[in-house]
Formats: sequence, C-alpha cells, structure tokens
Amino acid sequence: MKNILVSFSVLFCVFSALAAEPTDASVDKLLTLTKADTLMESIHGNLEQNMRQGMKQAVAGKKLTDEQNRLLENAQKKYADTMRQEITWASLKPMYIKIYKETFDQEEIDGLTAFYSSKVGQTYINKMPVAMQKTMSAVQQRMAPVISKMGDAMKAALTEAKVGK
Repeated sequence: MKNILVSFSVLFCVFSALAAEPTDASVDKLLTLTKADTLMESIHGNLEQNMRQGMKQAVAGKKLTDEQNRLLENAQKKYADTMRQEITWASLKPMYIKIYKETFDQEEIDGLTAFYSSKVGQTYINKMPVAMQKTMSAVQQRMAPVISKMGDAMKAALTEAKVGK
C-alpha cells in the first residue's frame, strides 16, 4: 500500500511539473525572442494605412477644398497620435504575459523559446512581417469585389424595403 501511495505521489509531482504555470520571466523571454514589441509598430502602420484608404474611399468623387483636405489630414494625424500614445507595448505587455500564462504551460513556453531561439525560428520571425503584409494585401484585393457585392446587396435590400425614400 505504501508503494502505491509513493507511486501516486511521484506521478502527481511529475504531472504537476509538466503542467506548471510559466513564469513571468520565461514568457517575457519568449515575447522578446518573437519581437512582440515590434508587432505594435506594424499594427500602427497597418491601421493608419487602412484609415487613409477608408478616408479616400469616403471622399472618392467629391471635390474637396484645400481647407477640407487639411482638416481630414489633421484628423488622421490626431487619430494616429492618439493610437500611438494609448496603445503601446508598455501598456499591452502585462496583458500579453497574463494571456500567455493562461494559455501555455511552462513546458510549452520552454519549447517555443527553444524554437524561436533557433536559426529557423529567427528566420520565421524575421520573415513573418513580409508574409503578413503580402497576405493582407492579397486579402484586401480579394475582399474588394466582395465588399462591392455586399454594398450592392445592401442597396438592393434597402430599395426593396423602401427604406430611406
């Protein structure tokens, strides 16, 4: 009986160690290796570009005065400045650490750290921004006709429902 209890105790300790919660330091190391902080800069750039494109589409075909153009440019700058001040890596890092600790165990963090420390892992990290940019561009091109069709369908539905007339 004593051997059974010892065996269960050993198994419990082994399984507990395997599923141990990662430390803040180990998650921080992983986030550093994966250059999570530089992701913020690319997110800011993408959001700013999307906002400029959306603004261009909103005023497409409209004759704007120099003053209107200046006001729109200022609004875009204020938006970008606010976003860069409010959404920083320093403000998001604690959230990332918390989420990673809730999602991964120490063994998984250690495995990911080992991968991202490798040459292949670093190549992946360094090339992913280019791959993501190409992907976003391809998806945007693919979505343009879909969005147009959705707009046409919405107009048709509104006309059929006699809304706005």
